Amino acid sequence: MYLTLIPCRKPDLESKFAMALHDEFLTALFMKKTLVVGASTNPERYAYKAIHLLRSNQHPVLAFGLKTGQVADVTIQTEIPQESIDTITLYVGPDRQGELIAPLLALSPKRIIFNPGTENPVFIEQARLAGVETEIACTLVLLSTGAY
Repeated sequence: MYLTLIPCRKPDLESKFAMALHDEFLTALFMKKTLVVGASTNPERYAYKAIHLLRSNQHPVLAFGLKTGQVADVTIQTEIPQESIDTITLYVGPDRQGELIAPLLALSPKRIIFNPGTENPVFIEQARLAGVETEIACTLVLLSTGAY
């Protein structure tokens, strides 16, 4: 077996731009922009762990919580962001979801993940009626198994 060395040239501006577009295209195609609802700066909370795992898997993340803060490179907002969202992952119990249902459904997400302890038949039914896919699952497990 022979190895042939081919001289490399330094990438020019045009090829750097093409690589950036390629990366942006792949992100748009495969990465799901996710809103973490119930975000916290407490490392013991599953929402905190989910943000880290989502980011380590290159997913764009927005975070909504009771208090502002920073988790990884994500700023926790105290108002629901008005952006296009692929997935909402819930870390808020059913007793605190009531006032969130309408604004979250108004985002027209493709799916909502109800993590353990967040299952809410009323919210699930309203989401399904709005054409939103619902999943009762653990975001951490979905990411860890490649099923996200």
